[in-house]
Amino acid sequence: MSAINKFLPFLSWMPQLNRHNLSNDFIAGITVALVLIPQSMAYANLAGLPAYYGLYAAFLPGAVAALFGSSRQLATGPVAVVSLLTASALAPLAAVGSDGYVAMAVALSLMVGVVQIGLGFLRLGVVVNFLSHPVIIGFTNAAALIIGLSQLSKIFGVKMGRSEHFLVDVFGVVKQIGQTHFPSLIFGVIAFALMMFLKKKHPKLPNVLIAVGMTTLASWLLGFEAMGGKVVGKIPEGLPGFSMPQIDGAMIASLLPSAVIISLVGFMEAISIAKAMAARTKTSLDPNQELIGQGMANLIGSFTQAYPTSGSFSRSAVNINAGASSGASSLFTSMTVLITLLFLTPLLYHLPDAVLAAVIMMAVVGLINFKAIAHAWHASHHDGAAAVVTFVATLGFAPHLDHGILLGAGLSILLFLYRTMQPRVAFLGRFQDGSLRDMAIHPHLPDDDRIIVIRFDGQLYFANVAYFEDKLLSALAIKPKAKYLLVVGDGINQLDASGEEVIRHLSERLREHGMELVFSGLKRQVLNVMRKTGLFELLGGDANIFATDDIALKTIYQRIGNAKEACPLMPVG
Repeated sequence: MSAINKFLPFLSWMPQLNRHNLSNDFIAGITVALVLIPQSMAYANLAGLPAYYGLYAAFLPGAVAALFGSSRQLATGPVAVVSLLTASALAPLAAVGSDGYVAMAVALSLMVGVVQIGLGFLRLGVVVNFLSHPVIIGFTNAAALIIGLSQLSKIFGVKMGRSEHFLVDVFGVVKQIGQTHFPSLIFGVIAFALMMFLKKKHPKLPNVLIAVGMTTLASWLLGFEAMGGKVVGKIPEGLPGFSMPQIDGAMIASLLPSAVIISLVGFMEAISIAKAMAARTKTSLDPNQELIGQGMANLIGSFTQAYPTSGSFSRSAVNINAGASSGASSLFTSMTVLITLLFLTPLLYHLPDAVLAAVIMMAVVGLINFKAIAHAWHASHHDGAAAVVTFVATLGFAPHLDHGILLGAGLSILLFLYRTMQPRVAFLGRFQDGSLRDMAIHPHLPDDDRIIVIRFDGQLYFANVAYFEDKLLSALAIKPKAKYLLVVGDGINQLDASGEEVIRHLSERLREHGMELVFSGLKRQVLNVMRKTGLFELLGGDANIFATDDIALKTIYQRIGNAKEACPLMPVG
């Protein structure tokens, strides 16, 4: 792929379009739009914005992401988690839905775009790995619960306060159940039930659009607004204005931490579904280019009053299942949103807020997956703990969701460091099949008091060099007559300056006591460090550093000079 095609991925798939592909992409694009239009309005409400800002976020970002991203089927636009994070970032800074709030939402999209583009150009897509899978599991489950609970007030037609403690606000809603606006409750429940029924019995039908269309028509016919029900109301006709977002130094300082969090979480959501689709279609995917594509979508989208967007799991699945073969499907989706903004917005006036709440609750049902947390616990108690702590912290810190995910990410990193500080160390003996095995598991293996054989599984760096040294010295106490200490280094993947220094001093100390330190199976990167620092020669070079443990033990026994019968660690054959 040429450099220009890599930077402008659409140049790779546009020349390949033919009548058949365009037909499939057209159908897929329209199908996604039928899901996107009502969803985007619901997600805008979740973000604390007027519903029509969801249409603005659905208009341009999806097309831009398709042109500049490397995935050909990823559907970009408003998503639940990013919408919630947007509300979390802005609620403490301005009145929800106010002009200042809207201006900051658009500025946040600009900042998210700049962060993502910067990371992409610097090839730093790997930074998303700092948000480990267990942390994302815990965060997603908590966010899904918060999203669902945040819609209860609209379903019941009561007010929900906004305090520093989300669970207190939810309890406040529960206390108002006696004041339920029953028409809102009925519309919300019917919409949710209808979407569930269609999804289960007729999965190919656009269940969200059907539910929204039927309830909007019923709202108009029954006079839902006159009953005291809240509806979307008048939506400005035409396209959003194209202008530079208003932003200043104080706003940047306030929003930057949230912009970074949204950039990483949004990209992780996008790249996860993009990887799955790339594997399914057997196409290549460049994570850094996808990061640039998502960044461009947010950056350019901010000029048309869009708030932060990302790749959508549900709509991407609809896109690929409908036969999308290229980014052209997203272009058709954007054209459909364009037509809606120009001509169809009056039809959405009577759409009940309770129905939009049901759409959101329907979307997040699939995000709740407590089995994934249990699975992480079974895989590793540390990972399970990170998932649980992130889940609890996100709920506890709500509405400040960034606190929960930062705490989870920090804990995950600390637990990783803790694991690497004490890697597995095994004392080895000769097994009956000729291999060297861990004597902690096989305590009756033949051994030799003159030789200590130890295997170190992990990188040897500043955080665990003291542990490495302690283990080797403790082995001397067990075998005080030993003349050789063989470190089987197949599992040592890295050696830093601290590790090199410890080996140097350890070798010198052992020689003073008549013992030789030897290694086997060291990897090239470890040997390179040893050669560059002179440690290789200090250890004795090829005389004490061997390709395999068998060669090392044969050489040691030759030096000891005993017969093979008195050599219990001698390799078989």
